[in-house]
Amino acid sequence: MLIRPIEKKDNLIVASIIRECLIEYGGDHREDTAWADPYLERFSEVYTLPNNAYWVAENDKGEVVAGVGIGPLEGVDGICELQKMYCLKPYRGTGIANALITTALNFAKLHYEKCYLETMDNMDRAKHFYEKHGFVHTCETIGNTGHCGCNFHYIRTL
Repeated sequence: MLIRPIEKKDNLIVASIIRECLIEYGGDHREDTAWADPYLERFSEVYTLPNNAYWVAENDKGEVVAGVGIGPLEGVDGICELQKMYCLKPYRGTGIANALITTALNFAKLHYEKCYLETMDNMDRAKHFYEKHGFVHTCETIGNTGHCGCNFHYIRTL
């Protein structure tokens, strides 16, 4: 397994991984989820801004199988958002997601005080995973993520 910053060659692969996962959970073709994100196929460009980063995970064959990003939460100082964390089903439970979130949170600690995320309420494994990594469920929507279809919210002090 290798965790590395996203490169231009990864853009379409990461978009495909995200869409595959959204199909699995019924979030496909919805305008209020990552499916309709206008930047979905341009992460290598988007995540070059200050205090932003996106990482991909490669399997032992060098194939990108997961990714995660950190970016500022629009309209809120000191809080970042854990963004677009998706892992292909065969690689869940292998430690890849743990390595990704650790990388992301270590980066976030350098720039922010708290980390926020949104997910869909039917993503039970993801919710358990986030809780295992110190995120606490909150009923409060923070900032403007543009993904109102993600109706389950978490916050974590860094």
